[in-house]
Amino acid sequence: MMFGSRSAGAAPDGAGLNLDVKSALLMDAATGQVLYENNPDTALPPASMTKMMTEYLVFKTIKEGKLSWDQVITVQENAALQVGSRVFLAEGDKHTVEDLYKAMAIGSANDATVQLAETVAGSEEAFAKMMNETAKQLGMTNAHFINSTGLDRADMPEKYRPTSIDGETVMSARDTATLAYHILKDYPEFLDYSKIQSFKFRERDKDEVTNWDWMLESNKDNPYLRKFAYPGVDGLKTGHTETAGNCFTGTSLQNGTRLIAVVMGVPGGNNDGKRFLETAKLFDYGFNNFEKKTVVEAKAAVPDHESLKVKKGAHKSVKAVTATDVTLMLPKGKATDVTVSEVKPAADPLVAPIKQGDKVGTVTYTYKDPASQKDKSVTVDLIAAEDAKKAGWFKLLLRAIGDFFAGLFNGIVDLFK
Repeated sequence: MMFGSRSAGAAPDGAGLNLDVKSALLMDAATGQVLYENNPDTALPPASMTKMMTEYLVFKTIKEGKLSWDQVITVQENAALQVGSRVFLAEGDKHTVEDLYKAMAIGSANDATVQLAETVAGSEEAFAKMMNETAKQLGMTNAHFINSTGLDRADMPEKYRPTSIDGETVMSARDTATLAYHILKDYPEFLDYSKIQSFKFRERDKDEVTNWDWMLESNKDNPYLRKFAYPGVDGLKTGHTETAGNCFTGTSLQNGTRLIAVVMGVPGGNNDGKRFLETAKLFDYGFNNFEKKTVVEAKAAVPDHESLKVKKGAHKSVKAVTATDVTLMLPKGKATDVTVSEVKPAADPLVAPIKQGDKVGTVTYTYKDPASQKDKSVTVDLIAAEDAKKAGWFKLLLRAIGDFFAGLFNGIVDLFK
């Protein structure tokens, strides 16, 4: 619910949301499970939500040790020529990676974004190619990037428009939610930046860089933004261009459940806040109508597959259990049937010795998704519930002799069939 207002609870099937958007999607941030979707796979211009991929790749580069937060960067021409939202970088200016990152994550500064992209890849065009490669790796099937910012090609400095990449930048709502999911999963520290309300980029600056995310929970005490503030919101990214309309990817954490909401193509002006009101409908729907339920416990045996075959062990099998639980977001008060569709040993047979806790295979469960009614599957590891020690040579010899005579006997029996 919003601090300033509350939208009515929607029906569990998603009807009644009445979203004024071109596309939308609601996702559980822990599992990637989709709770609501509306035209989710249509590729649309994402505007500055594009910067989430830049934010992801800069974090990745830092984690790999190829860049550091306190590294001082000299601003180049391409960054200085950027238009739209910016912190007015001039060629030759020097700023740390962290200050440029904050300008990008908080103020959606195009000039800071471009400079970070060039620092990582050498040129913005090379960085866009890196963005497209990463999109494929993350499973973003309808995403295409031509720059680091989300600006239309016509709004880029003419000298720096890509020549080896065609078209315009597009993402679907599903792509965008998938990207947000990976940011939160791989680099949760990103939220330390996205939740900052404002900061002063330069000491001499008269005004602070203000966060475009009006839904931040911390805005509940701001008389101008109170009506948009929403409990638990601490990110992620807004977007607006004339082509894209108003877009927003938000995330909210409440009572241990974190949701990701995406709205694209919301009509209206950049400063009317309607995209946040539409996003609030999605959050209300998710938090009011769904709850987490563990449908398979961790360390549970799989029916009919309680043990897996072991070769050269003191025993011919080892007990196996699930390494983790399977938790789903389900409509409140409802259950779903979960069935085992596949058990796959790490080797067939496994070879002793095996230690308790070692991965010995995987189990795949299938269920009907409560939101889309589509068949879904989830795979978890199987681990050994006990040690499987290697048998001594004498025991292995006796076993081999026994197997030999058993095979010989069966062969003789077959002759008389």
